[in-house]
Amino acid sequence: MAFTGKYELESQENYEEFLDTLGLLNAKTDHKVVTEVVQDGHHFTWTQSIPKWTWSNTFTIGQECELVTMKSSKFKATVTMDGGKVVIPFPQYHFTAEINGDKLVMTCITPGEKGVTFKRVSKRI
Repeated sequence: MAFTGKYELESQENYEEFLDTLGLLNAKTDHKVVTEVVQDGHHFTWTQSIPKWTWSNTFTIGQECELVTMKSSKFKATVTMDGGKVVIPFPQYHFTAEINGDKLVMTCITPGEKGVTFKRVSKRI
């Protein structure tokens, strides 16, 4: 699946619960998050932004790389592709992203008995 494109938030589930689990509830915003993905083969630049805040990661599928969390902490991980989904093992949650029609569907799952599944659906703009 080709991920390249610009996407605007359409809907999300368990947003506040997810932020609370990560200790980021104060980062809650009502702005529509814009996600821009540039894909060149297995190489990606993934950027999310709202007014006054941008978060970006660059990675190559199958290679260990240095990534940045929403809290600006750096970590190393190998990003993989599984059945057309980009998979990133962030320190506090498991991230997947896939294209479904003209939508970018991102899911973040926190571990544990009281884990939270956060789902964000964005439409191509």
